Amino acid sequence: MKILCSNNYTRVLIHVRRKHHRFRRYVKCKKHLVNLLKIDLEGDCNLKEIFRKNYRKSSGWRKLRNIVHWTPFFQTYKKQRYPWVQLAGHQGNFRAGPTPGTILKKLCPQEEACFRLLMNDILRPYVPEFKGVLDVKDVEEGNVEETNSEETHQKDGSSDSVIKRTVVSSYLQLQDLLGDFEHPCVMDCKVGVRTYLESELAKAKERPKLRKDMYEKMVQVDPTAPNAEERRVQGVTKPRYMVWRETISSTATLGFRVEGIKLAHGGSSKDFKTTRTREQVTEALRRFVEGYPHAVPKYIQRLKAIRATLKASPFFASHEVVGSSLLFVHDTKNAGIWMIDFAKTLPLPQHLPRIHHDAEWKVGNHEDGYLIGVNNLIDIFQDIRNSEET
Repeated sequence: MKILCSNNYTRVLIHVRRKHHRFRRYVKCKKHLVNLLKIDLEGDCNLKEIFRKNYRKSSGWRKLRNIVHWTPFFQTYKKQRYPWVQLAGHQGNFRAGPTPGTILKKLCPQEEACFRLLMNDILRPYVPEFKGVLDVKDVEEGNVEETNSEETHQKDGSSDSVIKRTVVSSYLQLQDLLGDFEHPCVMDCKVGVRTYLESELAKAKERPKLRKDMYEKMVQVDPTAPNAEERRVQGVTKPRYMVWRETISSTATLGFRVEGIKLAHGGSSKDFKTTRTREQVTEALRRFVEGYPHAVPKYIQRLKAIRATLKASPFFASHEVVGSSLLFVHDTKNAGIWMIDFAKTLPLPQHLPRIHHDAEWKVGNHEDGYLIGVNNLIDIFQDIRNSEET
């Protein structure tokens, strides 16, 4: 994950939201907001002219509102105030929880079903505590031209009309895994030999279309990846892209890949798309734990406990775990690992009572390679520990 804002950035946006309502709809998108950092909002500059000159009218306030509301927010727990950050997944899925030590994640019915089962499974100590579903009311604002005629308009003091909508959104209320740490280092590792479901691949194969956007993404990472025909038509099919995407990282070779790392005192990266070899991954993990000698043995112990529990878990035996992550967190005293993200974790088909999780994946066998990833993580951390002892 890339941290979306700094403290100064947040303050600037809040200042714009609170004191300059009439200009907010001129903000076009997130990248334009960065320009606000260059403006002395407390000075005498004519903000109205700046916004009129640089930003056309749009539904941008909705985007501005989401950025202010959804960017890494500050949590307070056990008298400690800390920025909560997201390392992977869709930005804007999280917000502060209603009580200290909790966060809210946008509801996914399948993930809710998984958490309800996990709360009664032996894996419960290794996943965030699930505290139920919470409905939250939000107010959204937009321009009149984007609404239908049945909605009520109201003036905001300018010559243009805006409307307000009340939207009810549902969230999973979860334990905040960062709450017990002080200035934590955080790493998200996507576990398994693939991050797409068999059903997603089958659906993409039904009516394969050439996708120029996916071709461009492929070329950005590796200009030599497209074959001659794909270069000629400037496009690739989605199944081709999905399979290729897994082969450029360590997902296909090691059964996991690093999605993002945030260090304690600044510094974050999600530039691990082509971190593929064992040596490259080992170096990334070594940098993550550098300066925290207590973290490695605790991570090894925790990974072994997770592995043993997975092998005995009824939930794990009966589910295909795809796109799930292990979240690593440590500070100067503690270290922990939790399983997170279960939106693509599905019950096995009725004709398939169980899978092994460490066998080779072939279309139709639903093997996810989860244990392959856990085994390699244990081996790599053991190598790091051994190299530090010599």
